[in-house]
Amino acid sequence: MAQPGRHEDGPPSLRESWTSVVQVFVLGIDPGLTRCGYGCIEWSGPNKVRAISAGVIKTDAGVELPERLATLQREIRSLIDEFSPQAVAIERVLFQVNVQTAMAVGHASGVVMAEAAASGCSVAQYSPNEIKLAVTGYGAADKQQVERMVRAQLKIEQELKPVDAADAIAVALCHTAIVGVPPVPSGATR
Repeated sequence: MAQPGRHEDGPPSLRESWTSVVQVFVLGIDPGLTRCGYGCIEWSGPNKVRAISAGVIKTDAGVELPERLATLQREIRSLIDEFSPQAVAIERVLFQVNVQTAMAVGHASGVVMAEAAASGCSVAQYSPNEIKLAVTGYGAADKQQVERMVRAQLKIEQELKPVDAADAIAVALCHTAIVGVPPVPSGATR
């Protein structure tokens, strides 16, 4: 006799993993030490994506690096606790003329990756060109084109500001376009 809520067909190993995708949350990050953009989206099926939250985490440039990284880590942990994303997608910076800026972005990215992994989220990184291509269809799109396409895909009328937040939402949209969306683990609740 089948237990309530269980399918009778299929091997037991498959029955245990069957689940329906109802809501999947992806947290996109545009990393930076002074300004770190974030954007959380909800995916509930093809062409069913909506923005949940977006903004910028700021750290005080007058504070020592370890404290700034700790502030960023606390804020990322808070976002992960609040939105329970299945995935965290991060923009990968491939080239920077300014070495100090590259190091700061690298530190910020490392903190985000470590906190996401420690929280059990899958972590993915995408180059700026991959993000632009996934969101606009053109890998050399400018920031305004990306922002307009983010708004169009999410049916948002007002301009998304600051640009770091719009970029972070674009990173999350890129993740759903490239990877698809993972199923919600059995027993997961929202």
